[in-house]
Amino acid sequence: MKCLLQALVVVLAFFLFGGCQKEHEGDSGRRLLAFSTDTVAFDTIFTSLGSTVKNLRVYNPSNDPISIASIRLAGGDNSGFRLNVNGESNNEVFNIEIPGRDSIFIFVEALLEKGGVHHLMVAEDSIIFRVNSKEQKVRLVAWGQDYKLIRSEMVRTTTWTKEKPYLVYNYAFVDSCQVLTIEAGTTVYFHKNAGLFIKGKLIVKGSTGEPVVFKGDRLESGYANLPDQWNGITLLSGSHNNLIDHCIIKNANIGLQVGTIEKEGYASVELSNTRIENMSWSGIWAMKSKILAYNCVISNVGYYNTALLLGGDYQFYHTTFAGYLTNTSTSYRNIETLTLSNYLVNSTDGAKYVGDLKQATFANCIISGQNLDELKISMDKQGANNYLFDHCLLQVSDTFRLPNAERFVSLQRNINPKFINPLKGNYELDTLSAAKDAGKESLVKLYPLDIKGVLRNSDAGPDLGAFERIEKKR
Repeated sequence: MKCLLQALVVVLAFFLFGGCQKEHEGDSGRRLLAFSTDTVAFDTIFTSLGSTVKNLRVYNPSNDPISIASIRLAGGDNSGFRLNVNGESNNEVFNIEIPGRDSIFIFVEALLEKGGVHHLMVAEDSIIFRVNSKEQKVRLVAWGQDYKLIRSEMVRTTTWTKEKPYLVYNYAFVDSCQVLTIEAGTTVYFHKNAGLFIKGKLIVKGSTGEPVVFKGDRLESGYANLPDQWNGITLLSGSHNNLIDHCIIKNANIGLQVGTIEKEGYASVELSNTRIENMSWSGIWAMKSKILAYNCVISNVGYYNTALLLGGDYQFYHTTFAGYLTNTSTSYRNIETLTLSNYLVNSTDGAKYVGDLKQATFANCIISGQNLDELKISMDKQGANNYLFDHCLLQVSDTFRLPNAERFVSLQRNINPKFINPLKGNYELDTLSAAKDAGKESLVKLYPLDIKGVLRNSDAGPDLGAFERIEKKR
């Protein structure tokens, strides 16, 4: 019995050893590549415009060198993709060797052609690797969007629709006596440093379910909330009766500039149900102009959330001025959320310009943020300075000196508004917020709905800010 067991052990060892030897001897014919991913995918990009470049890492997991006979795009020169292999830009390369336990990079760019369609399109291809008479593949996929190009264009009276998005290169300029109307659901993209300039009139007619969106043209997910991708919208002095309703303006340098520094003229706009967010310099930058705003949110701005300068005529109702930087911001904010002044000093030559602040009314508003004091009022005695904060929640410390107590009515100061998640851009109110039901009742007749279309008169009172919180009935 003992001899039988010994014989079985010897036989088993022989087969195990023999199997290992056979596999080792055949390694050279079966060595294959490994990849950092099995699919290189591109978020939505514009047709006819290149994407960001993505990389694919190709590994040799064995100890011995691997010779790749060829690397090529399956679609060849007709592919919607381009390759760069180890510094060589070519859609097919030959005889690439990777030393043992080493790797190479392949850089991939997507480039789609305009197809004349009104919706997203998909381009697919693959990279084919020929190794030891065998093929390995890595899938490529990109989603493309067709568009209408506006390049350095003087826009005459026209209407932009949601049929296709618009892409602005350099600028779009609406001259005097011309009107640009933008219908609900339209998206307008801007290339780097591009902007929209209005000397005539801008009419933005979004809706609750289909807002008009102004944003940068980088569609990759990493750019979704990144500021300073374009220059913003400028309403030049002399541009009157502009209307912007149910709109999202995001990811620019200055979201909305109202008026310019010229000594003559002003700009005017009615701004409603609008979000201005993710700006590098300012959300609203106004000079000696006229703004009527309600149900608006200005948030996540690097410097001046809202600056009302050189006087003017300003009315803000049920507006949330949120001086919080979300986790996508790259700058440190050390300037007050709201700056109110009847003068402006030119940083170039030091010249001081003084205007008249005819009125600056803030009612049922929230002015809050991460700083100890989020309000700055600077007035020159040579100009009028008429302002009022009526039923507002205002982030100023207990030591902050209110210039004139009569201009602060029913003020809640130094109180956390308890937004649901301000660092994630959610400025709706928590159930324990002091802003709930704290608004001035008479304004409900003027502004019965909040930014989302919720009735403000269905509970104990209107909430402060752009959002009305209605508790669910148990």
